[in-house]
Order: sequence, then C-alpha cells, then structure tokens
Amino acid sequence: MALESWLPIGYELPDGARCGRPRYTDFNWQIVETQGAGYALIAREYLFAKWAASGLADVGDLHRFMFGSEIYREVSCGPSQMLAPLSDCRSPANKSEALAFATALRETHMIDADSPLQDAIYVEKFSRLLPTYGITSHTDDDTVLGYWLTGGARVSTKSVRRLQQMLTWLGTTHLYEIILTAGLDATDDPNAEAADDSRALDLDERGTTFLHQADAHGGDLKRRATIDSGKPLSLPGRVELEAFFSEHIVDIVRHKERYQELGIGFPSATVLYGPPGCGKTFAVEQLVEFLGWPCFQIDASTVASPFIHETSRKVSEMFEKAMRSAPSVLVIDEMEAFLADRETGAGSHHRVEEVAEFLRRIPEAAKNEVLIIAMTNRVEMIDPAIMRRGRFDHVIAVSYPDETEVAALLTKLLANLPKDRTVDPVPLAQKLAGRPLSDVAFVVREGARLSARAGASRLGQESLLAALESAPSRTELGSGRRIGFV
Repeated sequence: MALESWLPIGYELPDGARCGRPRYTDFNWQIVETQGAGYALIAREYLFAKWAASGLADVGDLHRFMFGSEIYREVSCGPSQMLAPLSDCRSPANKSEALAFATALRETHMIDADSPLQDAIYVEKFSRLLPTYGITSHTDDDTVLGYWLTGGARVSTKSVRRLQQMLTWLGTTHLYEIILTAGLDATDDPNAEAADDSRALDLDERGTTFLHQADAHGGDLKRRATIDSGKPLSLPGRVELEAFFSEHIVDIVRHKERYQELGIGFPSATVLYGPPGCGKTFAVEQLVEFLGWPCFQIDASTVASPFIHETSRKVSEMFEKAMRSAPSVLVIDEMEAFLADRETGAGSHHRVEEVAEFLRRIPEAAKNEVLIIAMTNRVEMIDPAIMRRGRFDHVIAVSYPDETEVAALLTKLLANLPKDRTVDPVPLAQKLAGRPLSDVAFVVREGARLSARAGASRLGQESLLAALESAPSRTELGSGRRIGFV
C-alpha cells in the first residue's frame, strides 16, 4: 500500500524544494523525496513546538507554511546529507559518517538530556536527532549508537568486543574514537548486555518483541556460557525442535573441523511452519540467544515497500548486513509475504523479482556463515523453487505441544517461583496439551497474580487451576468464561 502524501507531488516548499513521493511517514511528521535526489522533513506545528521548547530547533531552522488549514514546518537537504528515522538509517559508509552521527547524538543530549532518541529522526544538516516522542520503550544512548553503527543489530557500545567483530572495516582505535565522540563510556563491559533483560530495543515500533532479548543481550559472556561451554541447548516444551537444532545446527557449529573433513559446511537454511502460537518464535529466540550471534530479521515492516524494486533492494541490504557480521542469524518471519508462489496472486511480476533475489541470496549467505531460519503459518503458499533442497534443506512442522512438552515448560516456568507443596504440573499439562505455548505461560502468570491478590506469599495449585478455568482455549471456542471477547 502506497504511503499517503500530505502535499501534492511537485508542491514547492518555502525553501524552494519540490515535493516528490513520501519515503517515511508518521502521524506528526513525514519525509518526502525532492527533486535532485534530496529529501525534505515536514512536521506538524505541534511537533516543531516541542522541539523548539526543548531547544533542539530554532524558529529559523524549519520554514513555516500553511497547506489548507494545517500549519507545517519543513527543512530540505541534498542527497549527501542523511535525513531518515533511526529505524531505517543505513549503516555508515566510512568513519566520517560515523563521527557525524556520534557528534549529533552528543550535541542533542547536551541540549535535551531527557528526551528518548530510539525513535528519533537523524537530521545530519543540523547535527541533531529530533525525537518523535513515540510510545516505544526508552533505549539508552549506547544501544542507539550501536544499532546505528551496525545498520540494525541491537548491540550496545558497552560490548566493544562484539562491535569489533561486526565492524571489522572500522578498526579498534576508530571505534573507540566514535564512542568517545558520542560522549559515552568506551570501557568494555562484557556483563552489560547480559545483566538487564529489560533493555529490549523497539527502535521502529514494529509491534513485536521478536528476538529483542536474544539479539540485544547475546554478548561475549553469554556466548562462553552456552555454545562454547559444551552445555546443551534447552527448549522446554519443544523437545523435537530441541533435538533438531542440537543435531543440525549446534553440533555442526561446535565441531566445525570434524564436519568439514567430511564435506559438511555451515548449517543449512531451515523452514519452521505451523499454526500461530505453536512455539516457532520462542524456539528461534532461544537458539539465537544460545548461539550468541548477531541476529537480523526480514519481515513486512522492515523491507516491504510500495515502490518497484525497493523491496528487493532492502532484502539485498539485509543479506549484506548479515554477511558482514557473520557468523550471524537471519530470520525471515512470515515468509509467505515475500516468497509466495509466483504463479498465483496479483502483482506477480513484482513478486518474481523479490523471489529471485531470495533465490540468489540464500545459497550465498549460507556459504558466508549466515544461518537462515524462515517461519510461516502458510507453507502451502510458498514458491516451490524456494522450498527445494539446496536452498532450504530442512522443512520442519511445528505443532501444538503434547502433554509431555507442556509439563516440561510448566516445570521450567514454575522453577523460580515461590510455591507451596500443592503445586502439581501434571493435571495442568493434561488440560493444556494441544494449546498454544502462550496459554501455558498465561496460566502460570495469572495463577501467580491470583495468589498475590489473595494475600498469599506462595503460588498454590488452587490459583493455577482457577487461572486455567478463566482461560478457555481460543482455538476451540467453547462455553468458557467470556467478557465480550475470547
């Protein structure tokens, strides 16, 4: 779906630039293409007033104009000056670009130390990051800088060693210089990313928490404690996936030389398919966290575009980022959105180009130590050429968990909670078998809430059973308790 432009194509802005198609848009701002390959930022007066009040923008910085009954502010820039939301900024091409962003980050917070910048707009022309005051979780500057430097990986600059592995083109001395220029601490802290799981990054407000913990907190310390320590991968509630990942991925990574001697290279690409809530995302999150590798994601919110060739370009860029950071993981979520059968559906000639880009990139990425995992709820829609061996060697069905798997997950979830002797996961597992894993987590969480509400200091079986009774299956619309919705 094409973005709706606030202004007509060709409309002349106060600084002489002429509007083209919108590139990014939000409720209070829009970035449009201009003639000469430049861009213009258009903001509602309300948003500009907040920038002015905080000292981040002066009255003369953005030109004031009216269109209809609405008052706007605008500033345009040439093609050599970056103007984009942080969620879609490309990684720097050289040290100068990196220093320019670091300077903008420092200058912005010297003026306004309180405004969050994870959803800001980078205006290189002003050396400013203009916050958009969205509802995304606050993210510290060290993670904002790491995200921008890597072109989308959620890595804090406090994990200098991990950044060094991902930014080999930059050099250690230059990396420290950039971090210091941003006004941040350049002392490597291997515990920084593993210490606080609440620092998940929502830079682009995608409405998903997919892999936030896994790729934001998988630093060197965690890697030593998992893939290199010899400890087994654990996927409570997903025994078959645990066995598959352990055999076809973890063991190959751990014993690389042994497998290479027999002609076995990097782990092959894998497709996981099954109904919503069956645990595909959970399993991939745990695998990424276990490996401790940088993780990149392709989904509709990151690469989809209404413009011809734009989606293919973004797909190519994401593969390039993953290969530069190898070994890494590239997750293709809702793969049917990009890789549906080229012989069906509307707009098929555009789809042909997108599918062709994946066909070309998947084998190349695997050769460059990028682990590709795709997920879908609609495997029957996928183009047959994609599903052939040599691209995705493994196609794994993931169903809802059985009683044994539910019992294993319940044991894991209950392990660290204070509970009395009445707690027994067996009857709960019997009733939760065949339901989404999210239902299992909900019952434990709701049971704990009911216990606390009753004034108890420990979780009891009675509260867990009450929680189960209040949570009828949404896959089987029975006569359970409802309040207008299920």
